[in-house]
Amino acid sequence: MEFPYLTLITFIPLLGAVACLLIPRKYEREMKRLAVALSLIPLVLAAILWLNYDYTAGTMQFLEEYAWIPTINVHYRVGVDGISLPLVFLTSLLTVICLFYSSYTIKERVKEYFAFFFLLEMGMVGVFVSLDFFLFYVFWEIGLVPMYFLIGVWGGPRRQYAAIKFFLYTLTGSVLMLLAILGMYFAEGTFGILEMARLRPFADNFTLQSLAFWGLFAAFAIKVPLWPFHTWLPDAHVEAPTAGSVILAGVLLKLGAYGFLRILLPIFPQAFHHYAPIIAILALLSIVYGALVSMAQWDLKKLIAYSSVNHMGYVMLGLVAAASAIGTSEKFFDSQAMALNGAVMQMFNHGIITGGLFLLVGVIYERTHIRDLKGFGGLGVTMPLYYGIMTATCLASLGLPGLAGFISEFLVFQGALSIIPPVAAIAISGVVVTAAMFLWKVIQLIFLGPLNQKWADLPDMQRWEVITMAPLLFFMVLFGLYPTPILNLINGTVVKLLSGL
Repeated sequence: MEFPYLTLITFIPLLGAVACLLIPRKYEREMKRLAVALSLIPLVLAAILWLNYDYTAGTMQFLEEYAWIPTINVHYRVGVDGISLPLVFLTSLLTVICLFYSSYTIKERVKEYFAFFFLLEMGMVGVFVSLDFFLFYVFWEIGLVPMYFLIGVWGGPRRQYAAIKFFLYTLTGSVLMLLAILGMYFAEGTFGILEMARLRPFADNFTLQSLAFWGLFAAFAIKVPLWPFHTWLPDAHVEAPTAGSVILAGVLLKLGAYGFLRILLPIFPQAFHHYAPIIAILALLSIVYGALVSMAQWDLKKLIAYSSVNHMGYVMLGLVAAASAIGTSEKFFDSQAMALNGAVMQMFNHGIITGGLFLLVGVIYERTHIRDLKGFGGLGVTMPLYYGIMTATCLASLGLPGLAGFISEFLVFQGALSIIPPVAAIAISGVVVTAAMFLWKVIQLIFLGPLNQKWADLPDMQRWEVITMAPLLFFMVLFGLYPTPILNLINGTVVKLLSGL
């Protein structure tokens, strides 16, 4: 039996949550240090898996399987491949960063905050490693509850409204997902995700196949979020505490995109191909609408929130491009692979870049307690270090060559232009608007021009804030200049997935 890496990565956060709840409140500093130390263990284990993953095989590896509820054929079945492993690593990395940042900024109900954050990590990692629908659904729901409390208790002035809206949207999608899962189980007698991909439920009944497809689609589209299911996102981002916004943008949105990759595309390729034109339009609207509405914002946090709608639209564009070419000639295979490689890499890149942007919003908000872009100006003089780090992160987000955002968007567009050229051509306009938005709204209004004397004595970033951003900047530069390590990891699985379609 192999060493249970995935079980440890998944459930060490549960141990962390219990430890936080058992430590007396008077030992707050010790509890914070223990929480950060425990969060490092899943990150180290995820890094070990990445280094030992056989990317030439492109198959599920580090598998663990045990009978759980044999009477209904439910198993504890986990594993990772080139799609899920980068997301497990991303989740572990952002959790460490968020807990480290929170150890300096969270002053109230510290025990509960750190416990909820650990439970959230367990739920997110569990979704990425689950290979049984029953287990997948349990972890999907586990992640909903702590995020609700993180927004509702530690959020901004409208936190209760934002938390309830987030909960209701996600729960609605979860109910539809559950109905689809039960329908597939009654049709095939198994909860195995890989088995379902082989069996292709409702293959001879397109009506039932479509119902199951749209049930799952709704759950995943809400989580992405795809237009018009996105309206919960700006409220949740604006009201969530800084670390909550980081994990929401960095990981939670990826659960929906991962569902499209792991479940909808391999299990329902016929339905995905049939409905691809509709989904392509929704992806295009997400890209263009997200960019334009982001440009219209004056609240810095809301601006970045809408930019997430735009950037996750690129992920969906890559997915729908691959689905559109299913059943066509082999000449599109390379384009499909490019589009899907770009989509998966964009999921990872969006996590590190937008997570970094939300951290940087937290840095300036902790000092000024405002997010209105009109209230700044000239901060490049008083905060040169912050100016440099924010500029680099914004340039990565707008897709500057040499930084991580460029290569993933380039692959998506290169693949999509060969398969759905009209949609891809219009979608490129989102890149132009995003570039204008970051250059004008963020860099120029905050850092350039005459100094607002109100902030003349504003302190620059402290050492611990720079340490928080350092790992994210490292990956932005590394995968911008040398994307081979992550593309090698992704490509083998993508090719195997497409070959199976």
